[in-house]
Amino acid sequence: MTLSLFNQFASPVLLGIPLIALAILLPWTLLPSPANRWLTNRLLSLQGSFIGGFTKQLVLPLNPGGHKWALLFTSLMVYLITINLLGLLPYTFTPTTQLSLNMGLAIPLWLATVIIGMRNQPTHSLAHFLPEGTPTLLIPVLVIIETISLFIRPLALGVRLTANLTAGHLLIHLIAMATNVLFPLMPSVAILTGTLLLLLTLLEIAVAMIQAYVFVLLLSLYLQENV
Repeated sequence: MTLSLFNQFASPVLLGIPLIALAILLPWTLLPSPANRWLTNRLLSLQGSFIGGFTKQLVLPLNPGGHKWALLFTSLMVYLITINLLGLLPYTFTPTTQLSLNMGLAIPLWLATVIIGMRNQPTHSLAHFLPEGTPTLLIPVLVIIETISLFIRPLALGVRLTANLTAGHLLIHLIAMATNVLFPLMPSVAILTGTLLLLLTLLEIAVAMIQAYVFVLLLSLYLQENV
C-alpha cells in the first residue's frame, strides 16, 4: 500500500527515457498566444487581465530597478499555476512535487537577488547580518543566526511548494481509495466521503494557485530587500 501511495510521485519513464521533461515543457504549449487584434476572444482577454493585474500588484512595492524582473516573475507564476493544475488531472504527473525541480527554481533566483544586492548596495545588504545597536557579546550569535536564515530561504521555498502539493495529492488519493472501498459496503458513507473528496479537490485547486503565488511573492520580497 505504501508503494502504491507514493508511486504517483515517481518520475514516469518510457523505454528508459524520463518523461518529466515532457511534463515540464507541455504547459507552455497550452497557453494561448496573444493576437494582433484589439478585440480577441474571452480567454485571451481574461489571461491579459489576470497577467496585467498580477504584474501591477507584484512590482508596486519594488523600486524601479526591480521592475525589469516583472516578466520573469509573471512567467514563473503562470508556469507554476499551469503545472500545479495539470497535476490534478487523472493519469498525470506533477513535476512540482519533486523537490529537485523546486530547488532548481528557488536556488538560482534567490542567489540572483543576493548577488544583485551585494553588487548594487553591499553596505545595505551586509547590514542585515548585524542590526545597529547590537551588544558586543551578541554579535557572533546574531551573525550566525542571520547567515543561517539567509541560506535557508531557498530551502524553505522549495520545501513549502513540495510539501503542500504532496500532502494534497496524498489526501485525495487516500479519500478516493476509501470511497472506492466503501461504495459496495456502505453506500451512504461512500457518498459522504465522495462529497468530502469533491470539496478537497476544490481546496487543492485553490492550494495549487496559492502556492504558486506565494512562491513568486516571496521571491519578490527577497528582491525588494536587495534592490
